Amino acid sequence: MKKYHIATLGCRTNQYESQLFSDQLRRMGYEPAPEDEADLCIINTCSVTDSAEASSRRQIRNLARRHPNARLIVTGCMAESSQKAILAIDPRIEVFPNKDKEQLVSFLFPEEKNRTGLSIERFDGHTRAFVKVQDGCNSFCSYCIIPYVRGRSRSRSVAEIIQEVRTLTANGYREIVLTGVNVGDYAADGASLADLVRAVDRVKGIQRVRISSIDPTDVNEDLAGAILNGLHTCPNLHLVLQSGSNVVLKRMNRKYSRQIFLKTVEGLVNKNKDFTFTTDVIVGFPNESEADFAETLDVVRQVRFAKVHVFPYSVRSRTRAALDPHPVPQDVIAQRKEELLRLADQVAFDLRQQYLHRTMDVLLEEGKGDVLSGHTSNFITVEVPRGSHGPNQLVQVEMLENSPDGIKGRIL
Repeated sequence: MKKYHIATLGCRTNQYESQLFSDQLRRMGYEPAPEDEADLCIINTCSVTDSAEASSRRQIRNLARRHPNARLIVTGCMAESSQKAILAIDPRIEVFPNKDKEQLVSFLFPEEKNRTGLSIERFDGHTRAFVKVQDGCNSFCSYCIIPYVRGRSRSRSVAEIIQEVRTLTANGYREIVLTGVNVGDYAADGASLADLVRAVDRVKGIQRVRISSIDPTDVNEDLAGAILNGLHTCPNLHLVLQSGSNVVLKRMNRKYSRQIFLKTVEGLVNKNKDFTFTTDVIVGFPNESEADFAETLDVVRQVRFAKVHVFPYSVRSRTRAALDPHPVPQDVIAQRKEELLRLADQVAFDLRQQYLHRTMDVLLEEGKGDVLSGHTSNFITVEVPRGSHGPNQLVQVEMLENSPDGIKGRIL
């Protein structure tokens, strides 16, 4: 039996696409080879930052060294942005276009084309299953190369998505996360993202539905209603901030203001006091002043995010921001990153404090040692003793004690 190995870097969309490759290869009789020498290695790269590209290069080099006789395929965003650098690593490498990656396995094995399929049946190593509903982006934020390496926005049909969700649910996945490069752009056959959310929410056996990263301007009244009034929709959004300064947001070519962001948050929390948010923030964008950064800190304090993902600004060629002649010094960027991370930890701790002594449903995930981790529907991190329970169980937990890593609880 032939063996394959897939290395995945970057976003949830990449994770979904790698799972698609895995399911397609399994249907063809391949089996995964996490440590043993593989016949086929696929590296699904990321180039959203300098750090992501460096990690992608290291992964390519490591797999080329560990699998000297394997067929090496490199795809993902770095395949579009840095093809020459990839080909210089190893002469065996075949670079496959990112925009066509769903056809990768069919291209490699054209004689097996009818067996590969374009949907997933499982999500290996995860309790939550990500379902890609959309790809590409039309926004052209001034710091981002994604529209160049992923192409313009395009969406899957509702029928295709629902069939995939039914399969995943039948295979035991309790939580579905609708994801995409810019999921707020979703539109297919007259259906909006709100229509899709309602359709997924009706799938028999599903217990949780989430939407991944989304811009505040995409959370219109219809979508808010679909989330707030759904049977299984989670009261939590990854609402992208990037900066709390209107000056910086405008230079980033973001389509919202600080006021719109806060109004979106307020509208959801007013309807459900347990609604929570996670977010992304870029620190050190060119020309970002101390006052601009202070406005970002102020928004983080106001919203009390459950989690803030902090990214130091990274110059990306072909973007408008790369031409800005006023970069923020690296030591200042590092200082701001640390300050924001400290504040993010504090506000997340404060947010969790209000859930102590409550009983909440927690979907268990793998943890360390005798502890299981998990999340409530509104994405509060919880840790419980392993006992007789295991991952992918939805249990009721009494919230007992707050800690830097989450709430420590007891399964009832």
